[in-house]
Amino acid sequence: MAKTRLELQSFLEELLGSRNVYFQPPASIHMNYPAIVYKLASIDNTRADNISYLQDVAYEITFITESPDDPMIFKFAKLDFCRFNRFYTADNLNHYNYTLYY
Repeated sequence: MAKTRLELQSFLEELLGSRNVYFQPPASIHMNYPAIVYKLASIDNTRADNISYLQDVAYEITFITESPDDPMIFKFAKLDFCRFNRFYTADNLNHYNYTLYY
């Protein structure tokens, strides 16, 4: 059985150790840092005989922190089915972007 987005929300909150986890937040929301922002990135279907028998759901996860040396960045890198994509800074905050298949 595939895991739900709400299960992913709980998993990310537990991983971060706080409730600063946001799914597709609107621009008007005030976020507290460190934070995790995530969104659906893709759904890949595996087919055989014109029937989809497996779905891989990928989420784009961005860990945002004020500290450039936050140990959390390595927790993500160690997760199964998680890939580091890129790093960037915006508004004096450090953004670490990952793809997680969940």
